[in-house]
Amino acid sequence: MLGDVMDDVFKALADAGRRRLLDSLNTRDGQTLRELCGELAMARQSVSKHLAVLEAANLVTTVKRGREKLHYLNAEPINAIADRWIRRYDRERVRALADLKTALEETPMGEPSFVYTTYISTTPERLWQALTDPAFTRRYWGATFATDWKPGSPMSWEVDGLRLDDPAQTVVEAEPYRRLSYTWHVFTPAFGEKFGLDAEWIARADAERRSTVTFEIEEAGPLVKLTVVHDGFDPGSLVLEAVSGGWPHILSSLKTLLETSEPLPQP
Repeated sequence: MLGDVMDDVFKALADAGRRRLLDSLNTRDGQTLRELCGELAMARQSVSKHLAVLEAANLVTTVKRGREKLHYLNAEPINAIADRWIRRYDRERVRALADLKTALEETPMGEPSFVYTTYISTTPERLWQALTDPAFTRRYWGATFATDWKPGSPMSWEVDGLRLDDPAQTVVEAEPYRRLSYTWHVFTPAFGEKFGLDAEWIARADAERRSTVTFEIEEAGPLVKLTVVHDGFDPGSLVLEAVSGGWPHILSSLKTLLETSEPLPQP
């Protein structure tokens, strides 16, 4: 299965038009089809066909906002290739993969957000359990949540033995097996001390508006499609920069745990 994924990714990247689309999204993420057509001076039909190939390879993921569908770069397949297949390639191809992986994970200049899609061999019910049950979250994340998972309910976070409580830590949405959303945790001096963050970084992160993470769960044949959208950041957000580096490992470890019963080693 991984070989098929790798083939799809390289086939998708072989076309110059599709690479231009990725370049455009890397410059300004979250574009509509109309915006992509105008920016690249390409016919709507051509852009639609290219996007379909990129979506099939999981290099582009979409999020609905009202009547519009926004397109985002997705680093998951590049991460999978880099993590699991990189030893099979010569030095030049390894360098090319590393450059592309870095480009896909850079914070875009458009609306501040993190969007990531992965496909997991599991069920919606088991994935929901993995997102909410402390017995699961502790293994792949090192974090647990104390809440009744009802919209509006408070959440207490425990991260590596440190408890984080704040009235603004709440459940936003909770539709079992389909959609889960909650606000991000507070940044306290104790958190900074625990994870080696200086006081200035903590103060600036704590002054930012509260962000929200949303997990969208969809059945996709024998697999489950998980899309993670973390948004609501200030421009130039320190927190966005931090979570953009952390989410890929957390989600890869979640996928590995559900598919093999063992999470990835902590970096």
